[in-house]
Amino acid sequence: MTFLPYGKAANGPWAVEITPSLAGWDYSGLRVVDLAGAPVSFDTGEEEMIVLPLSGSCTVTVGADGSRVFELAGRPSVFAGPSDFAYIPISEHVTLTGTGRIALPSARATRRLEPRHVPASAVPVELRGAGQASRQVNNFAAPGVLACDKLVAVEVLTPGGNWSSYPPHKHDTANPGEAVLEEIYYFEVADQGLGYQRVYSSERGQIDTLAEVGSGDVVLVPYGYHGPSMAAPGYDLYYLNVLAGPAGERSMAFCDDPRHAWIRATWDGQDIDPRLPFGRTS
Repeated sequence: MTFLPYGKAANGPWAVEITPSLAGWDYSGLRVVDLAGAPVSFDTGEEEMIVLPLSGSCTVTVGADGSRVFELAGRPSVFAGPSDFAYIPISEHVTLTGTGRIALPSARATRRLEPRHVPASAVPVELRGAGQASRQVNNFAAPGVLACDKLVAVEVLTPGGNWSSYPPHKHDTANPGEAVLEEIYYFEVADQGLGYQRVYSSERGQIDTLAEVGSGDVVLVPYGYHGPSMAAPGYDLYYLNVLAGPAGERSMAFCDDPRHAWIRATWDGQDIDPRLPFGRTS
């Protein structure tokens, strides 16, 4: 199943729990928890993780002895600009306390790095596309930005009426200029609105999804072309992308659907949507 509506992937304290085994692949994972004051504790095991506030704030205590503590200021909502976050390596014990919705993008890894806190001011914000394909990308865990073993994660914000993940693209074949990556889309939509997500077949295999998405919904992309992500007019769209794959070097290299690649050239001379950016830009 590639579309998991809100509640379908809930398990115990987790509003969303996507593990590699549940997804039927090898690397990418995601958990989302709604903290309400009571602590939530877990072991990272063989996964490296990022603790990312979607809304609200939290305290991250790392180690069975509580030797490392990170206070995450967080943000009011995903549309208020980037958040600070904490990187947690494999083989750690973690306790979260606070109030708010917290995402934990993850990837199965083997190399252990140091736990660390990254301030919101260190998150690069990129405006991509133009016109009705304008979107904002918060590159908080992109290659070259955050040192990880396997994990790649970014946030994409699309103003209402615009399309992102466009032109449709894929990353399912090891080619020059293309990486093999499993991808998770986790959605939030402003004002209880809606959006749409398309995933369709490539040479790698057959897949056919057109999902109406709302806050808390998840779309899995094991292979195939994906996009566009469509924000309905009047409703800004957010999604968290989590990616990981077998390559030794992290990459987000992709291949556009050749039928639609010409769209990129139409952006020349068009302005970025003036509704962008959301929140802080520097």
